[in-house]
Amino acid sequence: MNRMTVTIDDELVEEAKEVLGVSSKSETIRLALLEVVRRNRLKQVLDDAGKIDLDLDQALLQKLRRSS
Repeated sequence: MNRMTVTIDDELVEEAKEVLGVSSKSETIRLALLEVVRRNRLKQVLDDAGKIDLDLDQALLQKLRRSS
């Protein structure tokens, strides 16, 4: 991990700490960054919904489930 100095809104950090239920600024920032990344990944998945043709039918799906 890298150490860095940033200027950040103290009130916003305090509010985020309360929302996230954490006590440190570092943990608040870490969780906030994780949430931004999670939301972006979810958006990408939703944007791709229905665009990928897997050419699977019910019988093949059941066969694949049994073989796993």
